[in-house]
Amino acid sequence: MFSPFKDAHGRPKTLAEVTYADLDQLRELEEGYALEFKRSLSPTVLKKLPKIIASFANSAGGWLVIGIADDDKSTCPLPRLSADYSQIIGESCRRHITPAPRIDVRFVTDPAAPDEGVVIVQVLEGDFPPYVADGVVDVREGSTSGPAASSALVELYGKATRRRLEVREFCRRTVFYTAEDMPLFNLYVFRMGSRAADAPSRDELNEHAACMRTAFKRQGLACRVHHAHDSLIFSVPTRDDPRTPHSAIELFGDESIKLSVPAVLVGGDEYEHALARLNLTCHERAGGQAPLRIMSASDTLARVTRMASILDRYVRARGLAWRQFAVAYELENLAGVVLWSEEPLYLEYVDERGPLYCATTDCLSRVRYLDDGAHNSFRARQFAGSHFFEACGLPLGSPDARDNQLVDALLRS
Repeated sequence: MFSPFKDAHGRPKTLAEVTYADLDQLRELEEGYALEFKRSLSPTVLKKLPKIIASFANSAGGWLVIGIADDDKSTCPLPRLSADYSQIIGESCRRHITPAPRIDVRFVTDPAAPDEGVVIVQVLEGDFPPYVADGVVDVREGSTSGPAASSALVELYGKATRRRLEVREFCRRTVFYTAEDMPLFNLYVFRMGSRAADAPSRDELNEHAACMRTAFKRQGLACRVHHAHDSLIFSVPTRDDPRTPHSAIELFGDESIKLSVPAVLVGGDEYEHALARLNLTCHERAGGQAPLRIMSASDTLARVTRMASILDRYVRARGLAWRQFAVAYELENLAGVVLWSEEPLYLEYVDERGPLYCATTDCLSRVRYLDDGAHNSFRARQFAGSHFFEACGLPLGSPDARDNQLVDALLRS
C-alpha cells in the first residue's frame, strides 16, 4: 500500500515507524488520490472526517494528516488532549460509517514539545465495500471526495463478493500428510486488505521466516522449513517419517496462515481402557469398516493450543493486529472420532448422556471477521482450544450450565 513516508533506503514506512522528523517529507507532496491534509481538527473538519475516511476505504486506502496546512505544507501542531485522538476519530467513524472501516490513528509528538503533535490517520482499503457515510457512498476523485456513480457502486459490491470468495478459497488449503484419512483440526487465519500487487520482497519473506522460526523456538519446538510455490511450511518433525509432521504451519507472503494439527488417537492398553470405561465395543463391522477411533482430549488439545500459541507469538513479534484477519476452523477426517478424557466431569457426562464425538463429515466453520468490533481480545490459542471442543459436540455458550462446566474442565485438563 502507498505510504507518503520513506526510510533512508526509499522503502515505504508503516504508520508505527513514522517519526516527527518524517513530516518534512510531506513538503514535497501534494494532496491527491491517497493523501489529504487538514490544518486542524476543528468542528468543521471533524464533521467531514467520516466522508473523507469512507472515500479512502471505498477506493485504494489513503492517509489523512491533521496538523499540516494544505497550502504551504507547514506544520500546525495540535495540542495533546486528555481524550485520545484515536478514540475521537474512531467514535466518529462508528457513528457515521457503515460498515466500520479499518483505520489506524497515531498522535506523533514533537520531541521538542511533548504536549504537541500531528495526528496521522491511515485508512486501509476496504474489504467489504461500499462504506456508507451518513447515507452517501463517497469515493476519491483526484484530491477530493465525491458521491460514487452507479457503475462505481456495482464495482464496489463486486469487490466485496470477490473478497468473500477469496477467503473461502483460502480455506481449502491442505498440508500433505502421508497417512490416509489423518484426522486433522485446521485453523485458517486470512490477512485482510492485502493484494497481489503488494507481493513482499525476498528480504521481507526472509524476515517473516526468521520471525516464525523464533516463535517455534520460544515455544520449545523444533521445525523444518519447506518451500512451496507460494508459501513456506514450518513442520514439527517426527522420528519415524520425515514426511509426516506432528503439526504444521503454512505461512503465505501476505502473512496469512494455516495451522494443521493431527489428532492424537489412543492405542494399546489405553485404547482398551477407554473402550471399557466408555462402555463401547470394538469390532470389525460388516463391509470391512475400521474399528472405532478414539481421540485423547488432553493430548490433542495440548498439541492444538501449543501450536496456536506460536501464531500468537508471531503476530506479536511482527507487530500485527488480529483485527486485520479473518479466521475459521475446519475438521478433516474427524467424523465419528470419539472423545476420551479421564476428567471426572467428563466421565459423569458420559454416564448420563453418552460419549462425545464429531458428528459431522469434513466441514468448515463460519468465517469470523475480526475487525467487526466483537473480538477485541482475540487470541489464536484461546480460539483454537475452545472451538476444538465445539467441533466435538460441546456448544460454546450453551444455556446448559453442565455443558459450560465441562468445556472449562476439559480446557483446564
